[in-house]
Amino acid sequence: MQINVQARGFVMTAAIEAHLRRQLQFAFDHLHNRVRRVFVRLSDINGQRGGIDKRCQLQVRLADSSDVVIADVQQDLYLAMSRAVERAAGAVSRRLRRMRQTQRADAASNPAIRARAILRLPRRNAENPA
Repeated sequence: MQINVQARGFVMTAAIEAHLRRQLQFAFDHLHNRVRRVFVRLSDINGQRGGIDKRCQLQVRLADSSDVVIADVQQDLYLAMSRAVERAAGAVSRRLRRMRQTQRADAASNPAIRARAILRLPRRNAENPA
C-alpha cells in the first residue's frame, strides 16, 4: 500500500506524518492486497483565523473497485485524521463485503456452478480433465 500525503495551509511536521501513517497502517493492514494507494490531503481551511477548520480528505484506491473518498473537518488536526481514517476503513470494509455478496449471488445464479454445488462434483482443472 502506497501512501501519498499533501499538506496545504500549514507546515507538515514529522510527527503529523508519522501519526497518520501509523493510523493508516493499522486500519488497512488486513486489507493490504486490496488497497493499492491512499491519497491524503490535509488542509487548514481558515488559516490563522482558527475555528473548526482542519480538514483531512482520504482517497482510497482499491484493486478491483472504484475509489472511496472520505473527508472530515474538526478543530484538531489529529482528531480529523483519526476520524477520517476510521470512517474510510469502515467504508472500504462495507464496499468489499457488498462485492463479495454480489459475487456469491452471481455464482449462485450460474447453473453450472449451482449444479456442481448441489451434486458436490469436483472442479475440473487442466491436469485432471476427467
